[in-house]
Amino acid sequence: MAFAIKAEILNPRAKLFEFAAQKTMYGGKNVAEGDTIFIFASENEGGRGLIARGVVISVEAIPRKRGIARQTPRVSLSVRRSALAKRPLGRAELRLFADWRDGQPGTELNFKFYRQATNKIVGISNEAASFLDTFF
Repeated sequence: MAFAIKAEILNPRAKLFEFAAQKTMYGGKNVAEGDTIFIFASENEGGRGLIARGVVISVEAIPRKRGIARQTPRVSLSVRRSALAKRPLGRAELRLFADWRDGQPGTELNFKFYRQATNKIVGISNEAASFLDTFF
């Protein structure tokens, strides 16, 4: 399984990305060292969407806080960049993929990232990973 992260990115051309205590959804808590991850610069923080592909070099699960019944699992991770995106892919481009039941990889990404627009790490299908690979 591949993964994607949407987060605030201060330097889109960095060779190493550090993400602290990131929310996980849609299988994102299963991210592990060696996994491929696609990096999206969050439009909520002025980013432009897909910027890079990388390899997870470390992951640390954040312990849940005591006394809170419903908590979204969080992880901290380091990612070594392996490629920069050559074409844009963000909210504007994915907006066209809005039929949640059509099975298209663009729809999967639109649903997971923009239906609930919070920053997060998500697990993505092989089809979505192949679709994202075409942007490099």
